[in-house]
Amino acid sequence: MSNSNSVDASEDVAVRSVNKRYEGLMTIRTKAVKGKGAWYWAHFEPILIRNPETNMPKAVKLKCTLCEAAFSASNPSRTASEHLKRGTCPNFSLMLKPISELPPLASPSSQQNHRKRSSQSQQAVGTSSNAYPMNMVDSFAQIAQAVPSLSPMPPVLSGGKQDLGPLALLEDSVKKLKSPKASSFPALSKEQTDIAFDILADWFYESCGSVLFSSLEHPKFKAFLNQVGLPAVLKREFWNAKLDSKFEEARMDSEARIREAAFFQIASDGWEVKTSANGDRFLVKVMVNLPNGTRVFQKAMYFDGSTLPSEYVEEVLWETVRGTCGNNAQRCVGVITDKYKAKALRNLELQNHWMVNLSCLLQGFFSLIKDFYRELPLFRTVTENCFKIANLINSKPQIRNILHKFRLQGLELPRFIRVPPSKCDISKNVGTFITMLEDILSFSRILHVVVLDDSYKVVCSEDLTAREVADIIQDVGFWNGVEAARSLVKLIMGMAEDIEAERPLVGQCLPLWEELKAKFKEWCSKYNFSEGPIEKIVEKRFRKNYHPAWSAAFILDPLYLVRDPSGKYLPPFKYLTNEQEKDVDKLITRLVSREEAHIALMELMKWRSEGLDPLYAQAVQLKQRDPVTGKMKIANPQSSRLVWETCLKEFKSLGKVAIRLLFLHATSCGIKCNQSLARIFSGQGQSRSGLERAQKLAFVAAHAKLEKGDFSSAEEKDADVFGAMSGEDDMMNEVLADTSSI
Repeated sequence: MSNSNSVDASEDVAVRSVNKRYEGLMTIRTKAVKGKGAWYWAHFEPILIRNPETNMPKAVKLKCTLCEAAFSASNPSRTASEHLKRGTCPNFSLMLKPISELPPLASPSSQQNHRKRSSQSQQAVGTSSNAYPMNMVDSFAQIAQAVPSLSPMPPVLSGGKQDLGPLALLEDSVKKLKSPKASSFPALSKEQTDIAFDILADWFYESCGSVLFSSLEHPKFKAFLNQVGLPAVLKREFWNAKLDSKFEEARMDSEARIREAAFFQIASDGWEVKTSANGDRFLVKVMVNLPNGTRVFQKAMYFDGSTLPSEYVEEVLWETVRGTCGNNAQRCVGVITDKYKAKALRNLELQNHWMVNLSCLLQGFFSLIKDFYRELPLFRTVTENCFKIANLINSKPQIRNILHKFRLQGLELPRFIRVPPSKCDISKNVGTFITMLEDILSFSRILHVVVLDDSYKVVCSEDLTAREVADIIQDVGFWNGVEAARSLVKLIMGMAEDIEAERPLVGQCLPLWEELKAKFKEWCSKYNFSEGPIEKIVEKRFRKNYHPAWSAAFILDPLYLVRDPSGKYLPPFKYLTNEQEKDVDKLITRLVSREEAHIALMELMKWRSEGLDPLYAQAVQLKQRDPVTGKMKIANPQSSRLVWETCLKEFKSLGKVAIRLLFLHATSCGIKCNQSLARIFSGQGQSRSGLERAQKLAFVAAHAKLEKGDFSSAEEKDADVFGAMSGEDDMMNEVLADTSSI
């Protein structure tokens, strides 16, 4: 078993390395094609070579787009020299033209004015210019830039150099009047124009406010439209008529999907306060989770003010339920939000016995980080010591001068250590704490050298704080604490990222918490930390977020059936505590009518003793490798619910509970909206029509994102782009370094 696991692990590493290398080469090529990279990428294209048996990537090759030949991707520059420059490629030589065939660079007037001089220079160059192919043009261009211009000195004007710009505009106007040029493209037909504007409108709406509507009236954008043969665009048309049309189309599609579903779950995200320069604001997104795994956007709500009362939130959620369900409120199985679990959601459950209202699992994990920061002494000690080091470096010019001395020797060091703002509650903004730890660790090696420097010893003789900081830096326990604190937060954040990406269902909550607890035990063992305080904090947070539906869904989900010695696949009751077993009984009896309660419990006993047919159980638990991440995932996530609707029809009462529980999502996180969308909402003030327009824009944008399966924000995409554009050399070095591990 261990050997197979090690083989799988090595295969995963190899697949990730190949994918990473391929993505790196594609990024380099994309930049190069846009003019920000080596010339040869215009003729080379990275391709993935897959294993014919497993269909998994096994290598990366470079394909010549001119002759279709494939080469090793280990050194693209050398491949270009050997294949293209040395004439190996039969089609590359056909693209080369002698320089004499290029069009003249000078204007007709300058050729006439300097005909004698140009003819003499052409005679001097003679036939030698014909010997230079196209791939030498760049070199000539660089030389030409270095040589002083032979054009006459600019005229002396009364306004000085400031007159040169208007003079150029005057000459340009004269040229246009002398020889007016037609548009670069013929005017498009009405049908073509409508299609083009329809695509343009889609782009504007899907950008969700990151592209401003005022951009439609920008002179450069108008010039672009004219250049491609399109008429000017009216901003009010995009903000009114076209937006109404797109909204109606998206709304009708969403409502049709909701009508087709027998039941659904409402997910509400965004209740957490987002503080800005304009005050506290909320942009709450409401979505509908359907049993088939798809999601439908319902609406966006904007709140401007302080924290909302729980009673008001309860009213808003119930109005949302009624507005979505119509006359049959029982179609809504439950609500999940990122806040207000203890009051609003619980009250709705008490008033409506069929509802299962959950708090977001992801928010529970994030809250656990806050708990550790508030209650674990390790975090307080590390924070205090890091602040002392950061304040000394950031506030003492003598210390920065010592660091500057090392920078002059070639060491790359940041000038300051980033620290949380003075009024920042770090427990609510752990990102600033992690940033400080990262900066401190990046200084770790050089700080040990700094405290031994003679200049630092002089500072210590005058400053007690400097001596205290020196003791902290030379204390091995401090660095172990910094690494332990960072590792603990990274551990939780890593699992949170997976949860956000995979969007687990409610039946996975208990296994995920157990996985997290196991990782905490490993962390305690690694950093020689007592398990008691960690377990106490984790258990306290677990109880706050726990819902009986976690246990019931875990028992009813065929995905978690366990094979016993006789070959039966039985529900995993042995992994539940006595309290959790009672929770299963209570929840099932609450979700059915009083007449069915005893029948449902009898069926639960039968399910506990007989389980599911082994063949169907194995089919539900079948896994396959995700081609993107390389991880093993359930092949058909809907099969757990479908088994209850088809193969387990004899469990009539219990089956009703199972199919309504198993599709419930454990997270409320949905589409990430741009900050610009929130600004659009806030910019409408109390205007009812303006807010209605903003809601329609949010609806159209969210509907398009869900259709594409794109849940990221524009800010995240820009961050990815700028991260990828950190430099071709760095990217290439990383890509080439990965080849050694394959």
